[in-house]
Amino acid sequence: MDPSPSTLPDLDFERDPRVLVELGDTLELGVFTVGPDGLFVAWSRGAERITGLRRSEVEGRPCRSFDRPGSRALGVACRPEPSDGPVRIDGRILVRNGRELDVRGRARTLVDDQGQLVGVLGWFREIAGLVVPDPVAEAEVVDAGTPRLRELVGGGAAMAEAFRRIRLAARSDVTALVVGESGTGKELAARAIHQLGERSGGPFVAVNCSALPESLLESELFGHVQGAFTGAVRDRAGVLEEAHRGTLFLDEIGDISPLMQVKLLRALQERTIRRVGGDREIPIDVRLLAATNKDLKQLVADGAMREDFYYRVRVYEVAMPPLRERLEDVPALVDHFIARLNERMGRTIRGISREALQRLLDHHWPGNVRELRNAIEHAFVTVETEVIEPYDLPEDVRSERLPHDPDRPTGGLDSREVADREHVLDALNACAWNRTETAKLLGVSRVTLWKKMRKYRIDEGIFRRGG
Repeated sequence: MDPSPSTLPDLDFERDPRVLVELGDTLELGVFTVGPDGLFVAWSRGAERITGLRRSEVEGRPCRSFDRPGSRALGVACRPEPSDGPVRIDGRILVRNGRELDVRGRARTLVDDQGQLVGVLGWFREIAGLVVPDPVAEAEVVDAGTPRLRELVGGGAAMAEAFRRIRLAARSDVTALVVGESGTGKELAARAIHQLGERSGGPFVAVNCSALPESLLESELFGHVQGAFTGAVRDRAGVLEEAHRGTLFLDEIGDISPLMQVKLLRALQERTIRRVGGDREIPIDVRLLAATNKDLKQLVADGAMREDFYYRVRVYEVAMPPLRERLEDVPALVDHFIARLNERMGRTIRGISREALQRLLDHHWPGNVRELRNAIEHAFVTVETEVIEPYDLPEDVRSERLPHDPDRPTGGLDSREVADREHVLDALNACAWNRTETAKLLGVSRVTLWKKMRKYRIDEGIFRRGG
């Protein structure tokens, strides 16, 4: 039976707001309103899907009800007076069963014709990522139940594949190898595998194999008995024992000597270890995760790694992409680090300027996400306002430029690239700099458009002013 005309939404959204409701759901936004008393009035279907909280659980409750203590999230909608513009929603909310979500969005006060406050309208979306334990620098063993959490942040295709493989690895108990350049988040990925797996209730023990000489590494892995060597004044359990019924993470696995590879291979195969200087076999139940930034196949070819050890540690592989291959994630990562540093340092930095963000997008990032985090930490030391500017960034980041060819005033672009750059600029201007519409007009994805704008140094703040 066809619906009657009266049940169909009027496509003029000023007459029928149901069209806007459908738009919010399509964009996967959570939309809500708050009355002048600070209580939730409405909670959209999208908000229900994102949080798992039903309208009946939310409406009538204070808008700060779901904010994690100290977090600046939905509670910013509790504004007693009208404001001139939107305020930023940026923080963590608590939902059902202790689950936490990082959300970003905006809230704006609504006033009547007389300028009196009517309430607040807000929207938010969840920031994509995996919640994993926060590494504790002063401790090698991190309890899986620790409340200190952080994220692997990323919404692009490269990180989507990494997240997919992390989840698959967590469903199994096989040995997994995390590969990637230094600073790409290999240990975070390993912690995510542990936290999402069946061993999450057990310990996560991390060892950097490159930080210890072979003599000390053996004692670190297997433990020792009193008198086994000079300085062994008491019995000490190794990390293979400490990780019992949990996960052992060996970082920089490519730096282990062939002799140590034999000993570790035997322990993993027989599930027993013997402490240095001891004569007793100790049973262990450990899942091994390893990481490297080296080419292990080449190490095998060079004789630096045993072939049987290589196949033992590389049962399943998770690749962490370098930051230069996932530049579309830089804005989200910057927001993430700013939020964390605000919370840790008690600051109120609102964000980063367009020019400073462009500097970050122009950088090659040899140190990857770790280098980006350090750049934002550097900015927190120097910034004197609420917005990070280019001069707040480290010198090597803010001064990087494309190689300049004096014979080409276009900064090293060839004729084809110059024409493509002008084509992109014309499309942006034709679409009033709407990125989605521009990408459609050009017949490319938003990511491709983003990369072209970065490559050609197209900055909206400059070109829209005719600079």
